[in-house]
Amino acid sequence: TAVCLAAILGSAAAFAPAQTGKASTALRAFEDELGAQPPLGFYDPLGLVANGDQANFDRLRYVEIKHGRVAMLAIAGYLTTAAGIRLPGNISNSEGISFADVPAGFEALKNVPGAGLFQLFAFIGFLETFVMKDSANGAEAGEFIGDFRNGAIDFGWETFDEETKLQKRAIELNQGRAAMMGILGLAVHDKLGGSLPIVGDL
Repeated sequence: TAVCLAAILGSAAAFAPAQTGKASTALRAFEDELGAQPPLGFYDPLGLVANGDQANFDRLRYVEIKHGRVAMLAIAGYLTTAAGIRLPGNISNSEGISFADVPAGFEALKNVPGAGLFQLFAFIGFLETFVMKDSANGAEAGEFIGDFRNGAIDFGWETFDEETKLQKRAIELNQGRAAMMGILGLAVHDKLGGSLPIVGDL
């Protein structure tokens, strides 16, 4: 939950109503950036880019996009496991624990064997170190902040015109923001218990 909250607070850096002095400079600098849209426009209530620093904005936009992507995967994973869908077979042959034995939500952490958690976090570390990199954190410059292709994959991106590319990036950004709020809400309800539409009993 703390990680989700930190991600949401960090993503607030991407947008802010005009204030005075340095804040108004930042507004002029970033008011036309992707994601600054009605009804809030450029919204930065914490003043994280009030100095108009482009490098700082790019770094925070990178963090926002990455956390949004992780949150979208988290939402999909949460709803999948909450629906009772599991991989076949065992998660641990030595301990005789099947995937079906692992509950959804936070309770899963108590049931996944230590070796399984180690593999999970090791894989995340690998992605952070070698894969999820762009020009904002030292990789070869891509087409835009959050471009993780690194010259290796494309998935047909170059077949789109510039207007379509911008539209798809805006869609991803907005869905990522919604997913960050969504997974935070699911995490809170998971700990509080109760029942939610679609998800059911928690």
